Amino acid sequence: MSQERHSSLAIHSTGVDDPHDLVQRQQVIRRSKIAAGVVVLLLLAGGARTVLSQSRNMDQLKADVQTRSQIYVKTTVIQVREAGQTVALPGSLQGYVQSPIYARVPGYIKRWHKDIGSRVRKGEVLAELETPETDELLSQALATRQQAAASLELAKSTEARWIALRAKDAVSQQEVDEKRSNSTQAMANLAAAEANMQRLKQLANFKSLVSPTDGVITRRNVDTGDLVDAGATGGLPRALFVVTQTDPLRLYVNVPQTYAQQIKPGQTVTVRQTELQGQKFEGKLARTGASIDPLTRSMQVEISLSNKSGILLPGAFVQVDMPLQSKGTLTIPNNALIIRAGGVKVAMVDADKKVKMQVVTLGRNLGEQVEVTSGLQSGTRLVLNPPDALTDGDVVTFAADAPKEESGKQAAAPEAKDKAAKDKP
Repeated sequence: MSQERHSSLAIHSTGVDDPHDLVQRQQVIRRSKIAAGVVVLLLLAGGARTVLSQSRNMDQLKADVQTRSQIYVKTTVIQVREAGQTVALPGSLQGYVQSPIYARVPGYIKRWHKDIGSRVRKGEVLAELETPETDELLSQALATRQQAAASLELAKSTEARWIALRAKDAVSQQEVDEKRSNSTQAMANLAAAEANMQRLKQLANFKSLVSPTDGVITRRNVDTGDLVDAGATGGLPRALFVVTQTDPLRLYVNVPQTYAQQIKPGQTVTVRQTELQGQKFEGKLARTGASIDPLTRSMQVEISLSNKSGILLPGAFVQVDMPLQSKGTLTIPNNALIIRAGGVKVAMVDADKKVKMQVVTLGRNLGEQVEVTSGLQSGTRLVLNPPDALTDGDVVTFAADAPKEESGKQAAAPEAKDKAAKDKP
């Protein structure tokens, strides 16, 4: 069989190898070794990378565990309050003078001159009345007075004549005394008639209803032809007009007993109205009730408020920011308190960031703050919103020193981080 036949059947010739084939086989072997070496190097590099990645992940997990095992807290340093507290209290504005006007005599409304919203001056006529009954009574009083004056004149002349007769011993002393008594009674009758006449004249002057003060008509309850009675007799009181002085205004506020000792006349207060955003009005605390109402446990105070612009309206609901005198006491936030079986405590943090539970005695509750009468000193650092598991000796880390991470990373669970680490090559 020829060599070509052997080659076609892939049978090596038993003869001497061809030098060209030998070179080719050596090249193949060398390339295979190189490829194997490259594969081995790649495997070694991949293994090393995996080992290094796992090592880094392990270090990261250890750091995360150590970070999460720390107790991060927010703290505050308490100080003595130098400035007094300001307490906000509700109140209602009132006119400095608010005068309801009633009819003094019965009659009919003849005409009215001022309506609601009208500004009036003191003494200005608001309405006029027709008083026929009073007019008739006045005419009768005038006639009675004239009658009494005539009787007095007759009594005096009679007394004078009887005194002259007594001097001649023509009449007895008893008769003279009787005439003198009649003269005195006539004088008294004249005085009574005079007084009644003056009374009715004064009533006649009330036919014109006038304003007792400068102000604004805030109410008118009558119309032309209405029948009115004197005062509020015969039923519920109904004022014909109400005149309100709008500058200055009065403001009455009920101060709780807790703050009553810190309120003094002359203090400046700030008044705010919800509808008047951004505007503040200053008032003066004019006077206090100087007593505590046993029903409400509060003290009424009066505030005088200037209203020259007229922007504030009587009857409006307002808020009063009332400054209180400082007592130099310690105050702490309410969220620093720990209420447990051993009493009310706070978590103090020393220079080594160790926690110490301290029992405190509380004073007044000031809303978001509370006074501490004993157990703390100025400059003490307290934990805010202390966790329930916080105990003596715990070492804490201030929230400001916590590593800055994204919120999503801070909220990720440890299992999710372990899974992410395993997925890394």
